[in-house]
Amino acid sequence: MAGIGSYLKKHTEALVKDVGIEPACALTGKSKATLGRYYSDNAEHADRFMPIDAVVLLEKEASFPYVTTALAELQGGSIAFEDRRNSTPSTGGVNADVIALSQRFAMLMTEYQQSIEDGIITVNEAKRLLRETSLLQRVLIDMKLHLEEESA
Repeated sequence: MAGIGSYLKKHTEALVKDVGIEPACALTGKSKATLGRYYSDNAEHADRFMPIDAVVLLEKEASFPYVTTALAELQGGSIAFEDRRNSTPSTGGVNADVIALSQRFAMLMTEYQQSIEDGIITVNEAKRLLRETSLLQRVLIDMKLHLEEESA
C-alpha cells in the first residue's frame, strides 16, 4: 500500500502545482496546509488523500488529469486524454500524426541523451523526460483518434 499511496501523492502534488496553490485553494475551499497534507510524504499524513470531488475540480483547470491517470495506471489501464481547450483540432490526419510522432520521439531521445551524459538522471532531468513522454503520448492519442475516424 505504501507504494500506491506514494504514487498517488506524487500525482496529487503535480496536480496542485499545475493549477497553482492559491487557485487550488479557491477551487476546493481547502487551505494551503490541508492541500499540502494530501501530498505530504510524512508518516503522519500517510493515510490522507485528496477527496475525489476536489480532484475533479482541480483536473478541470489543470493541463493534464494527473490523479485520474495515476488511478488508471495503478489498475493496469490507461486513459485517452485529449485537451482541446486551448487549441484547435489538429488537421492533416494520420500522415501529419506520423510526422509529429517522429519529431516528438526525436525530442524525447535528445532529452534522454542529454540526461545520461554523466551517467545519472537527476530529478529535474527525469521531470523533463516525463514531460516529453507525456507529449509523445498525446501525439499517439491524436493518431489513434485519426485512425478511428478513418476506419469508421
